[in-house]
Amino acid sequence: MKNDFSPREFLKRRTTLKVLAGAGVFANCVGYALAQFRVEVSGVGMTQLPIAIAPFRGEAQSPQKIGSIVKADLERSGMFRGVDAAGVVADENTRPDLASWRQKGADAMVTGSVSPLADGRFDVRLRLWDVVREQDLGGQSYTVTKSDLRLSAHRVSDFVYEKLTGEKGIFSTRIAYVTKAGQRYTLWVADSDGESAQSALASPEPIISPAWSPSGAQLAYVSFESRKPVIYSHDVATGKRRLLANFRGSNSAPAWSPDGRQLVATLSQAGGSQIYSIGLNGGDPKRLTQSSSIDTEPAFSPDGRLIYFVSDRGGSPQIYRMSPAGGNAERVTFTGSYNISPAISPDGRWLAYVSRVGGGLKLHVMELSTGTVTSITDTSADESPSFAPNSRLIVYATQQQGKEALMTTTLDGKIKARLSGAGGDIREPDWGPFQR
Repeated sequence: MKNDFSPREFLKRRTTLKVLAGAGVFANCVGYALAQFRVEVSGVGMTQLPIAIAPFRGEAQSPQKIGSIVKADLERSGMFRGVDAAGVVADENTRPDLASWRQKGADAMVTGSVSPLADGRFDVRLRLWDVVREQDLGGQSYTVTKSDLRLSAHRVSDFVYEKLTGEKGIFSTRIAYVTKAGQRYTLWVADSDGESAQSALASPEPIISPAWSPSGAQLAYVSFESRKPVIYSHDVATGKRRLLANFRGSNSAPAWSPDGRQLVATLSQAGGSQIYSIGLNGGDPKRLTQSSSIDTEPAFSPDGRLIYFVSDRGGSPQIYRMSPAGGNAERVTFTGSYNISPAISPDGRWLAYVSRVGGGLKLHVMELSTGTVTSITDTSADESPSFAPNSRLIVYATQQQGKEALMTTTLDGKIKARLSGAGGDIREPDWGPFQR
């Protein structure tokens, strides 16, 4: 690969379509089709808590296997290791033989039940046990419709995760991503494990760069339905959408401010690709960068004090940061000659980005306080990193065995979960915030 920042170079990977979005660019896009997810966890973490999750009583007759979903959630987090509890008969009213489970290596145990109600809904109950101390850590119950059974399982996972780690769980949050099936593009909203996907928008023209608002109520994205890149916001609950940027030239790479009152985006209304702020109540966009280079892929820091972005002003694409008011920019990445797609963790500690290494594109994580950089994948076609709202996981797109897939990884790269579809490809993930 050449070390350049040209449109030809950016056509190599779809992450960079956000950078040089233009109606003609997308003629060469690789197609990708809708597919069912499956989770395959690989890797061994250093400090995983062993937990037994018994099959929930009644789940054999339930449309969703609650215990299996909870086990997959917790293992994917990298914080837990499942202890085999197959064949165990227990529910939230049963006190397990905790001494025997301790002998089996478990430190904690989850029991529960799922029961159909007369009105067609389901009653989901759980109880969490500290096996080592032989203590009841409490329980929860959820009355849900059939369509929300899977969400109730994620809420069980959130409860267990928070009780045992002291941190809020992210399993009931959502991700957005885009697929292409034939000539049809679809923007999807799905559970954090990729299941229960619901179509938010379908179009015969490309849809790229979905970005969740801080409230989780809206998605901004770029649509080519008018044969040029235009930015919309989309109300996830109602499906109503609003035109946010249709200025002359390209309108691309939207990112929300932490207070949700404005967007930053890449516009080419003055000729080159530059970063602008756009108020949600209308008015002219304000230009933030003033270079003769390509400035793109803006991302706010969680405190709103900085904007990170990609620029080739130093001769090759690197990540910089500046004040939200614009002005002088400070270079952030120095390892490697090609660094793109910055994502800042919600706790402000970490920068995830994609770096070109030996002709491949690999996901890296930088600790911002020290500048220490770690390569966390063994794949070579990584793109579009996005942090979970607890800053513990990253979702990203990549290629494995010739197929495109979504992955989640812990920040050290030791635990990865593959959310893949045997029948097609899925791209451009963005992880939504905690539900409010």
